[in-house]
Amino acid sequence: MVKLEAGSTLKRLRNRYRLVVMNDDTYEEVVTFKLSRLSVYIMLSTVFVLLVGLTVALIVFTPLKYYIPGASTDYKSLMELRQLKYEVDEANKQIMLLQQFDAGLRNGPLKSNTVVMDTSTLKVPKTEFSND
Repeated sequence: MVKLEAGSTLKRLRNRYRLVVMNDDTYEEVVTFKLSRLSVYIMLSTVFVLLVGLTVALIVFTPLKYYIPGASTDYKSLMELRQLKYEVDEANKQIMLLQQFDAGLRNGPLKSNTVVMDTSTLKVPKTEFSND
């Protein structure tokens, strides 16, 4: 395995290369760039940081932040939402109980779905071991 020295790696990063854009029909040079690996790395890193910065700024300083799930404005509004949800749930429970009560009053005692109890007596057979 070949060991890379720090000096040779830095030297390779600083080697100059030429990037030529040519017209395919006339072979005329349209644009020429003199680049190194280090300059390409720096340029790509800068573009990446700028894109991330612009994206974060777009989200933070515009109303787009409200479309992100779980992102809320502050703790106070979260507590108010929880309290309102609790109150709505309690109101729904009360409405259900009142509807059941109303249905019971409308049906009356004779119309209600009551269970008929069997009140007949059971005849239990005597066993051999009983003292009777």
